[in-house]
Amino acid sequence: MLDERGQPAPGSALRVWAAAQCGLVTRSQARDAGLTRDAIDWRVTSGRWHPLHRGVYQTTPGRTGWDVRACAAFLAVQSPGTEVDAALVGRSAAHVRGLVRAAPPVIEIGVPHRRRVDAPPGTRIRRMTRFHDALDDTAYPWRTATAVTVVDCAGQGDEDAALALVGRAVQSGLVSSTSLATELARRRGHRHGGLLREVLGDVGDGTHSAAEIRYVRDVERAHGLPGGRRQVARDRGATHDTVYEAYATVVEVDGRLGHERWSERVRDGRRDRLAAGEGEFTTRVFWPDVALTPCRTAIEVGAVLAARGWPGRPGPCRRAGCAVRG
Repeated sequence: MLDERGQPAPGSALRVWAAAQCGLVTRSQARDAGLTRDAIDWRVTSGRWHPLHRGVYQTTPGRTGWDVRACAAFLAVQSPGTEVDAALVGRSAAHVRGLVRAAPPVIEIGVPHRRRVDAPPGTRIRRMTRFHDALDDTAYPWRTATAVTVVDCAGQGDEDAALALVGRAVQSGLVSSTSLATELARRRGHRHGGLLREVLGDVGDGTHSAAEIRYVRDVERAHGLPGGRRQVARDRGATHDTVYEAYATVVEVDGRLGHERWSERVRDGRRDRLAAGEGEFTTRVFWPDVALTPCRTAIEVGAVLAARGWPGRPGPCRRAGCAVRG
């Protein structure tokens, strides 16, 4: 059960728990594995185990980090036994899933609405009416399902952050646009619900950044430009954001992320030259073009398409000061 250093021995029940819990075990788990109260207390007083919360011990002293703190908070809130009544939620769940890079400073734990529990230090408790329906029953420590997590986090920032998160989640294969739409339908009061319902079809079609979604919605569609194909892969190894094949025109949308480094700009230039060698004209639009002046951008892209055979012209959008109308 334990080795000579007081650590969980290979193959023991405590070793299994510790491996799944960042080296942590609970007092209840130790007792179920056969340790007496005195044996547990001796390991704590001797320094072999380090208490993080009441009844939660690190069996590998010195092991630290956000994942350890999050798991310790989860174990402190989770009731002993087999009932599931605690889970990582919000940005905490998003971080362990790799949806957001930055570890949230406050660890958020969800519990069933009926529970009343004190929050451990550095933790926020969220009481949830749909607790069990919202869980991913395949991941431990327990956490909300990916679609629930994405929709949760999409409501915590501005609309650009929401669009970027939804696009990244779908394009990475972590969740489908259908699952997100289903979850969003349950959230009538979602902060960005109207916007997300509008763009989820575009995300599923291949658009994957906030800037690209804004291009499709606010430049192309709002002004009656022809519909392009999204994320078009070519034999030469390039993938283009939007291609208007009838007019041999490529529009690349350079958002705030992914195009900052010099090496990436060199790569983009090489991709543009390869497209030109096959008769395609490439134009690039940037974040201010789609977020601040989408109407002016529609005029410019429309002129490019017209020069390459498009018989139409951009129409005014619903903005009061649309430059097309002027």
